[in-house]
Amino acid sequence: MPLLTLENLRKQFAPDVIPVKDISLTVADGEFLTLLGPSGCGKSTLLRLIAGLDQPTQGQVKVGETDLTTTPPGDRNMAMVFQSYALYPHMTVAENISAALKIRKIPSMEIRQRIGEVADKLGLTHLLDRKPGKLSGGQRQRVALARALVRNPDVFLLDEPLSNLDALLREQVREELKHIFNAQKKPVVYVTHDQTEAMTLSSKVAVLLDGRIQQLDPPSRIYTHPANRFVAGFVGSPQMNFLALQSQGGVGTLGTLKLPLPNGLGDRPTVDLGVRPEDIYLTPTGEEPTLKGKVTLVENFGREQLVTVQFGEGSSKIRAVIPPEQEWSGDHVGLSLKAAKMHWFDSKTGDRLSPT
Repeated sequence: MPLLTLENLRKQFAPDVIPVKDISLTVADGEFLTLLGPSGCGKSTLLRLIAGLDQPTQGQVKVGETDLTTTPPGDRNMAMVFQSYALYPHMTVAENISAALKIRKIPSMEIRQRIGEVADKLGLTHLLDRKPGKLSGGQRQRVALARALVRNPDVFLLDEPLSNLDALLREQVREELKHIFNAQKKPVVYVTHDQTEAMTLSSKVAVLLDGRIQQLDPPSRIYTHPANRFVAGFVGSPQMNFLALQSQGGVGTLGTLKLPLPNGLGDRPTVDLGVRPEDIYLTPTGEEPTLKGKVTLVENFGREQLVTVQFGEGSSKIRAVIPPEQEWSGDHVGLSLKAAKMHWFDSKTGDRLSPT
């Protein structure tokens, strides 16, 4: 069964331009791996190395036991879906879908059968005679997907395929992708900077920064146990709050905020606390708040309110997600933090700390 393996993959364009730095990972049959990260992190370059569009400076690309590192792209039996659709404007939908099969000299009867099957899966049957100019953006993207699926490749590669779609259509196509690739049972490598796509589609997520994998885990663990401060801040919307606490005598302080520090953080003069906005709540009457502050901004999203609170003598701020129906009196509120949901990071390295 196909298993995509990358071993110590590195790409260097110049002495100080190294977009991919010694990356090793595997993607098994049925796994959906998303390469997630900001622009310039190396995720698209890594995808091009897998596809054979670029050659690595060192390392190997394997499918099963076969080393494909120097194999031309056309001989790798990988299907790639691009951000820009890349459809032939003079061809019909059916001709676009079958183009790669004709090049491989697949018999006409088998081509028609494959087109019919994939068109039915993607709701394209009634569009087979149309040309791309007569299709919507979502329909064009489905044609691009059909062209990949019809080849029955060993590996699927997708380079930000939803970025050109509007928000509502992106949600619809994302749902279709989930169903399609769950049924395919082939390795899938998907590139995006959109954390929603990564969290909802993937069985594994590799978060990249500066050409290196910061964390490789299932989406749920990426969210609940980020490996470092970068991952914690990049994944999650609204973004995680970070507070730099001064540590002395087992107590962390920042302005009026004072927190007992958990055991196992070591003898550090400072430590970074991370807490997600949904893990902060308005302190109910009769309970002592973790901190008190002034409400400086309220953003109502319908299903929730995002409240920004300034506390202490300086400009320290913290954001909390609260229910839409919850109210408070005046400009000042008390906030409490869920102790079990706190994340601790080394102030210098940004690495996650593990309290005991």
